[in-house]
Amino acid sequence: MKTDIDVDVVVAGTGVAAFSAAITAADQGLTVLMLESTEKWGGSSAMSGGGLWLPNNPLMGRAGVDDSRDAALTYLEETVGDAGPATSRERKEAFVDGIASFVELAEKHGVTFARSTDYPDYYPELPGGRIGRALEVEPFDVKRIDGWWDSSRGQDGVPAPVKTDDFWLLSRAWSTPGGFVRGARVVFRVIGSAVRGRKAVGMGAAITAAFMDVAQRLGVEVRLSSPVDEVVVEDGRAVAVRTTSGGTTQLVGARKGVVLAGGGFDHNAELREQYQGVSGVDSSGSKGNLGSAIAAGRKAGAAVDLMEDAWWGGSIPPATPGGSAAFLVSERSMPHSIIVDGAGNRFANESESYVDLGHHMLERRKTVPGRFWMVTDVRHARRYLRSYALDPRTVKAWTQSGVLVKDSTIAGLAKKMGVDAQALEATVSRFNSFTRSGIDADFARGNSAYDRYYGDPLVRPNPNLGPLEKGPFTAVEIVPGDLGTKGGLMTDEFARVLREDGTIIDGLYAAGNTSASVMGHTYPGPGSTLGPAAVFGHIAGLHLAGRALAGRELSGARS
Repeated sequence: MKTDIDVDVVVAGTGVAAFSAAITAADQGLTVLMLESTEKWGGSSAMSGGGLWLPNNPLMGRAGVDDSRDAALTYLEETVGDAGPATSRERKEAFVDGIASFVELAEKHGVTFARSTDYPDYYPELPGGRIGRALEVEPFDVKRIDGWWDSSRGQDGVPAPVKTDDFWLLSRAWSTPGGFVRGARVVFRVIGSAVRGRKAVGMGAAITAAFMDVAQRLGVEVRLSSPVDEVVVEDGRAVAVRTTSGGTTQLVGARKGVVLAGGGFDHNAELREQYQGVSGVDSSGSKGNLGSAIAAGRKAGAAVDLMEDAWWGGSIPPATPGGSAAFLVSERSMPHSIIVDGAGNRFANESESYVDLGHHMLERRKTVPGRFWMVTDVRHARRYLRSYALDPRTVKAWTQSGVLVKDSTIAGLAKKMGVDAQALEATVSRFNSFTRSGIDADFARGNSAYDRYYGDPLVRPNPNLGPLEKGPFTAVEIVPGDLGTKGGLMTDEFARVLREDGTIIDGLYAAGNTSASVMGHTYPGPGSTLGPAAVFGHIAGLHLAGRALAGRELSGARS
């Protein structure tokens, strides 16, 4: 086969999974070419909160925080369980066992991590649950990556030196002393960065920029607007990829193998209708996630799994055509708020994990027609920082389109929402009775440490339950949205892509949302998307270099 160029490893994508694979392979002395299908690099990773759920990680050990391999695996069995081959015990163990190696390699090349010390697992009360397992990259000066920042998708996220660990306190920056102190700290961080001549960014923009910095220093080549159209397989082995750039097609040889890490199929309406029975989903993932990497893998003979699922959550529809949905995390947990269905009834714990809320919304709309709404009283707006309402132009657009409505009374608000006024008034009255007792007798809101993380400690007896009594009242439409799809190519514990019969496609690997998630149908903790993406990308890079994590046979059991 005549190729146009040859490298050791070709990586499709430029998110965390892709960079982890590329950096690991390059660290092992391999030549690496990264191919990004769009004109911007970083994918959904760059637009995300940037957290990585990494139980029993080295930073926890250095801080003397209690965690262990056994606790992590117990928790994964409790939360994920058996959701099919993607969630096998072998893959769970590979994830947990690969965490320290990934973190230490990144640190070796100058990446600085920080712990989100107070962020709980999403089911911390279950056996093996913990608080403080998530890591993120410290704010990063993008001047270090020269002109690459100009084409980063991090500019579509929060291009400021704000950390995931800031948001739980920033949300109450003017209502609690702790929130005020954290807000002041963020302000000084922003000012300090500017004074020192830095252009620092945080969260997803920080981790992808830090990884780009490492990749450039290791000699990794990154090409934009260069989709992988085909993985070429000869004698059962992936040996090359076909890519098109600027109207020119090239055949790129991959001496060691190919890693598919180009995201999911968030914005592919046809695939979402086919596998998930939904259309017009307001995804917060990168608009470049059209499923091309998954399609390339399937054409090469790969099996898929979990295609029916996504990293669901409640979102506010885009304010303008072509805009992005506003994914809700903290606002749902703040007091003086509830979420109701088209009949004006609560149907779930508003403070629960966003994936759980998304699943509940999808189930509810099968039996109850109409729109979902988050209803708040005036204190929700006055006391708490609501990320979706920071731009007055966005709020105005929502108001003009009927996505956001206000009224001085609950009955008047119900009319504007299109729900039965008596039903909504009854729902609010019942909820208000729970706020006085501190016990949500319907959905146990506020019982979990995860619920309380985004609550208000000054609201008693339950930090998540504040009454809806003071107008004007506001309702904003909530739709089932997501952070991306979680189904994709089947892989084993070494990130090798598998056929339907369980055999390996030699030389072909996948990680991130291109692969079926080891997290199954749930979301165990903050960063359960990026954590496994980073670790399995790392595992793929090691395997490509002929190395495996300690205690694991390199060849594996399959053939």
